[in-house]
Amino acid sequence: MKKVVVAMSGGVDSSVAAGILAGQGYDLVGITIKTYRYEDVGGNGGNESSCCSLDGINDARAVAAKLGFPHYVLDFSERFGVEVIDDFVDEYLAGRTPNPCVICNRKIKWEELIRKSVALGADYIATGHYARVRKDPATGRFVLSRGLDASKDQSYALWGLTQASLSTTMFPLAGLTKQEVRAIGEKLGLATARKGESFEICFIPDNNYGRFLKERRPELQNRVEGGPIVMNGTVVGTHKGYPFYTIGQRKGLGLAVGEPLYVTGIDSRENRIELGREADLYSQGLIARDVNMVKFADCLTPRRLHAKIRYKDEGAAATVEEMGDGRVKVLFDEKRRAITPGQSVVFYEGDDVVGGGVIDLVIR
Repeated sequence: MKKVVVAMSGGVDSSVAAGILAGQGYDLVGITIKTYRYEDVGGNGGNESSCCSLDGINDARAVAAKLGFPHYVLDFSERFGVEVIDDFVDEYLAGRTPNPCVICNRKIKWEELIRKSVALGADYIATGHYARVRKDPATGRFVLSRGLDASKDQSYALWGLTQASLSTTMFPLAGLTKQEVRAIGEKLGLATARKGESFEICFIPDNNYGRFLKERRPELQNRVEGGPIVMNGTVVGTHKGYPFYTIGQRKGLGLAVGEPLYVTGIDSRENRIELGREADLYSQGLIARDVNMVKFADCLTPRRLHAKIRYKDEGAAATVEEMGDGRVKVLFDEKRRAITPGQSVVFYEGDDVVGGGVIDLVIR
């Protein structure tokens, strides 16, 4: 009998993933990871349904007890603080808009969990993500693909998973819709079947990035407040601090100019915010760093692919080519709106994830 460690957040998805595997006869161990200390992030108010909340831990434990397998809570807060929270703060201070879930998935939810699963003698780990994984017999590589439910597909946030991680991963919800998952949860009598979802970043319980950054760096506001807001080379106002803005932002600029204006650039070195009109948000392409190739070993020969520049983005046709220095260049057939440094670009071939990276530079 194969042994599987199930990552349990206390939500309906991971609960049903465990229920499916239990029904298939796997020997299960449930693990909920604690990734931060509440006192370090301003408490847990307003985010009781997140994967690291006390309610989430208790719900996961209750599901494991009902399905008849052991459940443990592991404290990964020290590494999470270094790899995810510190990186999140550093990226904002560099004028970028990070995606901490991508780093958490790769370095915490997979690398740390796999390390623990090996110690427990497990053959696989399983999660409640809406994604698919298979081994391509032609290349011998493990391929990550979109989940069946397009509205819940989470492959975009999983582009950083290595071949080693994918080789021991199971996605029990791969072929299910959210509605079907809830129905299975109710059939199994799981208390989480109708539990709501949390969309905030887990370690920012009130979804207030500005508050979080100021608490982590108390000197920040005094250091960056009052820098220039520039449009077409002319100073048109002052800002509240460049880390508190993002590309494409329209509201909260504190200017009344009679036409819609947007943040088109953030210069952390000069403590400057650049504004422009809607047309100024569009760019031809990007260069991404920290690239991870999934379907193919490399992309040194240009490939025609479909690239997404944010989670809710439908994606667009592009030419993708590795630059030989750990970066890739992505040139879109048509200009894309608000390409944002720090966010992820993920390129697909059909439903398969070819690879991804962190947007570093925008090609105007």
